[in-house]
Amino acid sequence: MDNRDEVREFLTSRRAKISPGQAGLPAGSRRRVPGLRRSEVAALADMSVEYYAKLERGNLAGVSPAVLEAVARVLQLDDAERAHLLNLARAADGSDALTRPGRGRVRAQWKARRSLQWILDAVTAGPAFVRDGRMDVLATNQLARAFYRDVYATPGNQGNLARFQFLDPASRRFYPDWDLFADMAVAILRTEAGRDPYDKGLHDLVGELSTRSEEFRTRWGAHDVRHHGTGTKRFHHEIVGEITLAFEGLELAAEPGLTLTVYAAEPGSASEEGLRLLASWAATHQSPAPAHQRTTS
Repeated sequence: MDNRDEVREFLTSRRAKISPGQAGLPAGSRRRVPGLRRSEVAALADMSVEYYAKLERGNLAGVSPAVLEAVARVLQLDDAERAHLLNLARAADGSDALTRPGRGRVRAQWKARRSLQWILDAVTAGPAFVRDGRMDVLATNQLARAFYRDVYATPGNQGNLARFQFLDPASRRFYPDWDLFADMAVAILRTEAGRDPYDKGLHDLVGELSTRSEEFRTRWGAHDVRHHGTGTKRFHHEIVGEITLAFEGLELAAEPGLTLTVYAAEPGSASEEGLRLLASWAATHQSPAPAHQRTTS
């Protein structure tokens, strides 16, 4: 796959973030661009300027892991950025051709196995759901359907958290820390684009959001990536008001590329009481699961 533009923009954006001082170099003067010069990265990575320039032009095919690690070290990449660089290299030389999951070809027909839905339904204290790297919500427990009531209220969201984030005005109320959630959403999509560059559905989603949302387009151009496995988030639900929830994301070994996310409130907190109220509301008002979330054997 020709991903040279993606590689070039990622490496140049990371280089621009590292100041000479951060790299242990004198600041000097007459710098025309932010961050390190190509020659400085090359010297610190122990390679020729010509070779590093070739990498930054997007030519990662055949590059050794040792060279990639040297670049990651000099650019001070975090774990998510380092993994993204390795994914870009694998896509460039086709080494993932036999192992990539091909999610773009089959996801439209995906339905939760009965056993997976049983597990989701067994989680009663907090919202639990399965999503993919495109941020499609694919399966939920009852509390998650109530929790994401705003997402399903607008059919155009198509059960997708990124569309909800950037195209639905209700997200501004649901996410009190809207900018933080927006950064997270784009970083998740950018990470998925590096991991599975063959996913046509993801390309279509990015194109749609880039066309319709300047907020998305600006963030997409930053090339930020992240691992999204655990943390705490603040929400404002129209039924129960503000709640703060911890979350854990678990990769599904039997379903590569899918993540099971479970939210929970601190025991004894007002947020825990809010989830209880929402569960009570859901028991009497909940609509059936969306068609794309109904289970199969």
